[in-house]
Amino acid sequence: MAFSTGGSGKKHAVLSDINITPMVDVMLVLLVIFIMAAPLMTQSVKVKTANSKAASNQAKTPPVVLAVNAQGQYFVGTTQVKEAELLATLKALAEKDAQTTILIRADKNIPYSKVAQLLLASQGAGLEKVSIDTQATGQ
Repeated sequence: MAFSTGGSGKKHAVLSDINITPMVDVMLVLLVIFIMAAPLMTQSVKVKTANSKAASNQAKTPPVVLAVNAQGQYFVGTTQVKEAELLATLKALAEKDAQTTILIRADKNIPYSKVAQLLLASQGAGLEKVSIDTQATGQ
């Protein structure tokens, strides 16, 4: 392709530059394709990972459930525990395994102070992995 450069009209020069816009477009499309394909390539590599006894034991240990029912009664697992014995029971759990996971379940109609008491008792016993169990509401 030849284009005139304008000018006074006496001298006509030919401009012979290559239009690189289509080439840039193609390169950008290829770049996007490679960026999207790279994670898929690393996931397709099959690797046999090493076995770990600690990970398998941890996965098999279910959390200990601390519960408070609507009457304000405390339970560790399925065993009812008096409020005065709660801290001692949790300390005994912590002595067996300090990495024990605690799952707190509480009736929705009890005062929050009962849940806070379970959290404080767990912390006082030295248990650090504490979760609160809730139910998802339909939206």
